[in-house]
Amino acid sequence: MSTDPFTLFDAWYAEAQASEPNDPNAMALATADADGRPSSRMVLLKGHGPDGFVFYTNRESRKAGDLKANMQAALLFHWKSLRRQIRIEGAVSLVTDAESDAYFASRGRDSQLGAWASEQSRPLPARSIFEGRFDAMQFRYEGSEVPRPPHWGGYRVVPDRIEFWQDRAHRLHERRLFTREGDGWNEGLLYP
Repeated sequence: MSTDPFTLFDAWYAEAQASEPNDPNAMALATADADGRPSSRMVLLKGHGPDGFVFYTNRESRKAGDLKANMQAALLFHWKSLRRQIRIEGAVSLVTDAESDAYFASRGRDSQLGAWASEQSRPLPARSIFEGRFDAMQFRYEGSEVPRPPHWGGYRVVPDRIEFWQDRAHRLHERRLFTREGDGWNEGLLYP
């Protein structure tokens, strides 16, 4: 048994990258608003390590509003072809502006323009309105780099619980739970 959940995550993630047909970095993000109303959606993992798991989004979106009210979140990776999942729970913090700038600069130009054009999570009366906003951003930034919008950036989930679930025959699954204990981790098993 490993006592480092990040080493195990790296091994499972590498296997997923080699075998999953689409978006091995896709993860469900669960949040709750100030009233405790839960919400989940798929986002993409864009960085990970002992300091946490990073994703990026519009900071005026519903998920960002939830996180502003309740800086706790849960992540779920489900790799169907490997018959595995990883559940991560912990506190959330903002990534630095420098990290957000660097990741934004690595995105495709249309994705950068879309970040400016979209009022993510707000009602959209007609698709043509969004397409017009996108066209306006293309015109605005024609011939120049697209800067990161001030309302767009990253979040880091700093785990205090990481569970590795492996499918087994007859629903006799294997569940390994790592819980943060001071600067280290405690590992145990859970009944399937």
